[in-house]
Amino acid sequence: MKKSSRRTFIRQAAVAGAGFVIVPRHVLGRGYVAPSDKLNIAGIGAGGKGESDLAEFAKSPNVNIVAMCDVDDRAAAKSRERFPKANYYKDFRKMLQAEKNNIDAVSISTPDHTHAVATMAAMAMGKHVYTQKPLTHDIYEARQLAEAARKYKVVTQMGNQGGSGDGVRKAKEMYDAGLIGEVIEAHAWTNRPVWPQGIPTPTGKHAVPKELDWDLWLGPAPYIDYNPAYVPFNWRGWWAFGTGALGDMACHIMDPIYRILPILYPDSAECSVSNVWKDMWAEGNYVDSAPPSSIIHLNYPRTDGKGKIKVSWYDGGLLPQLPEELLPGEPFGNWDGGVLLVGKKGKLLLDCYGANPRLLPTRLMKETKMPAEKIKRVPEGHYIQWVNACIAGYGKGVTSSPFEYAGPFTESILMGNLAIRSWMMLNPKRKGWEDKYVGRKKLLWDAKNMKVTNFDEANEFVKRSYREGWSL
Repeated sequence: MKKSSRRTFIRQAAVAGAGFVIVPRHVLGRGYVAPSDKLNIAGIGAGGKGESDLAEFAKSPNVNIVAMCDVDDRAAAKSRERFPKANYYKDFRKMLQAEKNNIDAVSISTPDHTHAVATMAAMAMGKHVYTQKPLTHDIYEARQLAEAARKYKVVTQMGNQGGSGDGVRKAKEMYDAGLIGEVIEAHAWTNRPVWPQGIPTPTGKHAVPKELDWDLWLGPAPYIDYNPAYVPFNWRGWWAFGTGALGDMACHIMDPIYRILPILYPDSAECSVSNVWKDMWAEGNYVDSAPPSSIIHLNYPRTDGKGKIKVSWYDGGLLPQLPEELLPGEPFGNWDGGVLLVGKKGKLLLDCYGANPRLLPTRLMKETKMPAEKIKRVPEGHYIQWVNACIAGYGKGVTSSPFEYAGPFTESILMGNLAIRSWMMLNPKRKGWEDKYVGRKKLLWDAKNMKVTNFDEANEFVKRSYREGWSL
């Protein structure tokens, strides 16, 4: 006989009256939630972003934080203090097994390289999942998680909070009303990286802090010696663990592009890369680290068959040309970045997270009648939206970035990193300024088969190998 989940048992018992009474909310008083109605959440990653994620979930009166794990006791200290009743572990695999009958949902806030294995393990146990952006470290993993969400019938959400914001909804209403016409190109940019990139691989022997389980931190990544250059934050710039500036911010900044326009997968990607980080040009090209700055061009066939849309990404201080319609002194996005949609009839500018959409020139915001609000807003926010959807159950609750959306979105973003890593392969470490040749190739992408068709060497980055003892 198949065992029922804790929540299924509670619901069935409430209906059947199986020998005990669950006190209804209205009897307990307005706003009071009976313990049996709460969503029990476990956190994989309790420090850094994991700390703030758990705190956000706990704002709901319908949530219990019942367990958490972190490979570094120092990082988990504040969360353990905030949730003293939560059971604490270092290995998420052990936590999931020990707490499998006590948890309903799992929040995954680890470095990028562990997202997929932790998320898949939780989904395979029938647990709802909230996974931080980018959804995965590589394209294959993103495809697998999207398929698994349907297979296991769990509620999912990627942590790109702007996807639940009013701004992207208003922007889509403006686009759907035809205010800028059909978009022919889009530009997105960020101030990242704010951590070192394009630098030599760290060397030397360092003692592992007693609070850190370095082997668990590495997880599925190849084993290397501990170095403080990676932990706790600068891992983002190293390909073994992070996905660079693109992986860090594109799920936030490019979300309006992907959510508003009729696109799914790019059919090609190309890039140009700057190596200007300290004396980078004199030193050469360091293949273990993402570059200090890059421009990426993704070509998307429209899903409605009406041609293509070129989407360009800029990071590391590189920016698109200022639109002529922008007046002197008017901000071009905000500090973190922005998006510019170029249509046949006009232009739409947004800040990071899809905030503050405005027509250009901005006087049109007063002169143009704005469309009526048609898309439902999410006043409860991205986190509580997921909580409420989990309580409602699969197929009943709604989330802004379910894996069916977040998976293809993440795949298309990570295509940009295939272009970057291919550029680095084509430009081996130079001896000095005398070799100025820069190899460049437009990658042609077969999305159905997840394969670069004109540069086979790039396909090694589509799906990585996991260290022994780890699997998807």
